[in-house]
Amino acid sequence: MEQHESAFEQDPDLKRLEGIANLLDNQFRIPGTNIRFGLDGIIGLIPYVGDVAGFVISGFLMRTMVKKGAGPILMLRMLWNFVLDALIGLVPFFGDLADFGYKANFRNVRLLKNYYADGKAKPNAKGSLALLAFMFLLLLALLIWVIWKISSLAFTWVWNLFFGG
Repeated sequence: MEQHESAFEQDPDLKRLEGIANLLDNQFRIPGTNIRFGLDGIIGLIPYVGDVAGFVISGFLMRTMVKKGAGPILMLRMLWNFVLDALIGLVPFFGDLADFGYKANFRNVRLLKNYYADGKAKPNAKGSLALLAFMFLLLLALLIWVIWKISSLAFTWVWNLFFGG
């Protein structure tokens, strides 16, 4: 098991993935606490735009993970982490707080490490990349649609509050 984990640690692409996940999810610490957060949580504070940006950045990470051998089941688990992270972030204020704690990128790198740790040969998952791209674009479109609907409802409510009869 240690031999495979060190193989994971020696791969420059996988090491870079771990560094990016750390930057996005754990780079900063609130002084005097053990609470860590990263750029994903900060970007997520920008209403809706930040959530879409975080989802897209996570998609690039996931693409690399799949190219490194993540199989279809693992790919779906990782995609679920990203979708859940994006959906949590849509809820104003509370979603942002929860987004700081969920850390989808970090979870996915850990899933990939555990996947490699079993020592079994991994299939080439590059064929899954087309499925991943399709699912990712579909979910991105759905996320944008949900944001549009929420924004439209909020705008209508505010408009009617101040200018409606």
